[in-house]
Amino acid sequence: MRQGRTGGAVLALACAAQLMVVLDVSVINVALPSIQAELGFTPESLQWVANGYLLTFGGFLLLGGRLADLHGRRRIFLAGLAAFSAASLVGGLATGPAALIAARAAQGLGAAVLAPATLSMVTTTFAEGPHRTRALATWTAVSVAGGAAGNLVGGALTEFLSWRATLLINVPIGALALISAARVLAADRPLAARETRLDLPGSILATAGLTCLTYGVTNVPLGWTAPQTLVPLATGVAALVLFTVVESRFAASPLVPPQLFRNRSIAAGNAVMLLVGACFQAPMWYFLTLYMQDVLHYTALQTGLGFLPHTLVTIAAGRLLTPWLMRHASGRTLIVAGALIAAAGFVWQSRIDADSGYLAGILGPAIVFSFGGGLLNTPLTTTVTAGTAATEAGAAAGLMNTTKQIGGAFGLAALISISGTQDPQAPVDYATAFLASAGILVAAGVAAAALPARRDGDR
Repeated sequence: MRQGRTGGAVLALACAAQLMVVLDVSVINVALPSIQAELGFTPESLQWVANGYLLTFGGFLLLGGRLADLHGRRRIFLAGLAAFSAASLVGGLATGPAALIAARAAQGLGAAVLAPATLSMVTTTFAEGPHRTRALATWTAVSVAGGAAGNLVGGALTEFLSWRATLLINVPIGALALISAARVLAADRPLAARETRLDLPGSILATAGLTCLTYGVTNVPLGWTAPQTLVPLATGVAALVLFTVVESRFAASPLVPPQLFRNRSIAAGNAVMLLVGACFQAPMWYFLTLYMQDVLHYTALQTGLGFLPHTLVTIAAGRLLTPWLMRHASGRTLIVAGALIAAAGFVWQSRIDADSGYLAGILGPAIVFSFGGGLLNTPLTTTVTAGTAATEAGAAAGLMNTTKQIGGAFGLAALISISGTQDPQAPVDYATAFLASAGILVAAGVAAAALPARRDGDR
């Protein structure tokens, strides 16, 4: 495995690409009013500027991860980066709603190919142990920073330039990354022809199932029993059940190799990732954004700045402290401790009310649950990618990203349902949403007890 100077260049490329992927989940949100005014979107169609990206991103992650294994991480990374950058250019120049929605969907497809490739590049470049831990800590920190900075970057670009800049900014970054990747990334060793056959039935079922689930979740505000919600959710579940049958009994080269689930780190780690994603992936940002904008009456730019402490504390804990701790304590211990600390922070956050203000209502709880999140992120990412062969690194990365996305989507949908935000006439029940998040994190801490206890350097 390559480390040192070449490893540093690979890590920089992986982080730059991952930053683009996670940033574009939210960077366009604050620009939606400007987009609606300029391109003539209806209120119903405007949501698809955001949902078009999420739909294809969530639906194609498993397929994107496996493609990197079968056809080489360098080739798939370059293809995903080129597709993402080209779609950003088309979206930034769009003159009508249909063109912009199509471009956002194409961006999501490129992101679904790119995100697993970035993670598998890191895990195959750095050997298990302290070097990989530090690399994954950096990759995770960039993911957290990108997700948190989306509203801030989007607000600044929209206010000082144009909504188009939220998409066009990806073009020069993508071009530089493509040039660098072509020079830095070595070609992967080709697999035997029989190993490169894509599991077409499994790919269709997984993509259809995940896409239907994602679409159904976006309609949860209409109610869980609404046909627009219930039908796609039921279809998605049925497709994924059939997918598991095809993978385990009929597929010669499965999209998700069954042996991955015989690895306790991967099986239990993804269960924990699902629960953690249900609190941190989208719900936290959603409810705190509502509070800052609807209760504290912050602008989009002020709201983005309000999230800076969350980002800084998470990065400090995850990038600076956790790699050192992992040499002295097991990853399992840090995951359990991080989940329980974050749960305590969400209990504190549940005491928020209209008179709390920023310092008591946002900053104090943020320090606690962001520290807990930072403490568990790196060891959890390390755990769900541990013990994976290089030929299955993409599948493991795709599975991890898919688990995180599904956790975030269903966590947000469930919390919206119990907090009353699906009813525009009802006040938002912040206390219930954050207490439920705390309960989910306690469950994550309990589930983490099933993980193997390993420290950096253990084999």
